[in-house]
Amino acid sequence: MKKSWLNSLLLSIILVVFAGCSNGEEATSQKEVKPENEPYSVKDDRGEEITFDGVPETVVSLQPSNTEILFAIGAGDKVVGATEYDNYPEEAKEIKRVSDSMTVNAEEVIALKPDAVIAYTTGDDAGVKQLEEAGLNVFVIQSAQTFEDVYGDIEQIATVMGVEKKGNELVDSIKEQISDVKEKVSTLKEKEQVYFEISPSPDIYTAGAETFQQEILETAGVENMFLDQKGWVKVGEEEIIKRNPTMILTTVGYVDEPTAEIKSRESWKDVNAVKNDQVHFLDSDIMSRPGPRIGEAVELTAKTVYPDLFSE
Repeated sequence: MKKSWLNSLLLSIILVVFAGCSNGEEATSQKEVKPENEPYSVKDDRGEEITFDGVPETVVSLQPSNTEILFAIGAGDKVVGATEYDNYPEEAKEIKRVSDSMTVNAEEVIALKPDAVIAYTTGDDAGVKQLEEAGLNVFVIQSAQTFEDVYGDIEQIATVMGVEKKGNELVDSIKEQISDVKEKVSTLKEKEQVYFEISPSPDIYTAGAETFQQEILETAGVENMFLDQKGWVKVGEEEIIKRNPTMILTTVGYVDEPTAEIKSRESWKDVNAVKNDQVHFLDSDIMSRPGPRIGEAVELTAKTVYPDLFSE
């Protein structure tokens, strides 16, 4: 069971770490989508002009964050195929599984005859090619690595689905949520020193600089104790103990009672976060998916670390 969950976690990391920047400018520069029965073209992140005969009525999404975007812009009812990890919103769990996010079951996708397939650049290239050879419209975007990339992805997908206005409104609402949090944490005189764990002992991993999680932490007014490291790094217990964090945040969801597991580590008993019972669990999906819940991720982090700022 642990290996399965760890694979899921590492998959989320892979989808982000190999991602490039989404071309949001291209999405916003697109002309307003024509009426539903008229063809129009949208350029994807490969630079390919994808022509649609009309606004797609059926869509296959090959990445959980993109599925969340489709639902958030009001196109969730058009999604007929998704990945094994698509679990939000609740309705997404009922969609037919056609991919494990890395490998696409091309035969099943082709059988669904979707009007559009939303793929991504770190996915199954061979599968994507097979879908295109079958005559399907495959729109490829780069998985977001930053908040700005997420906004670009939303705008691109909204353009494909003919709902640019809803896409812009969604981006504005996310920015507003993040702005509200930033305003609250701007009053802080001192930032909390946090260790952020994404994989537990014995193979302990944390998020350093140039990661999606670091942008969440930074925006939430949190000081990451491993900001001097880059990417997702394996760290030793001795180093964590030496840095002595005042708070520990974990997104490990594949062990029973992850906060209790951390606090039970014998050698960690003198770590300030453990001594003061400041070990907290944050939902892994919210914290790792570069999609429409990034505002929620920032707010969740800030509320967990600075609950007094949100008590009013």
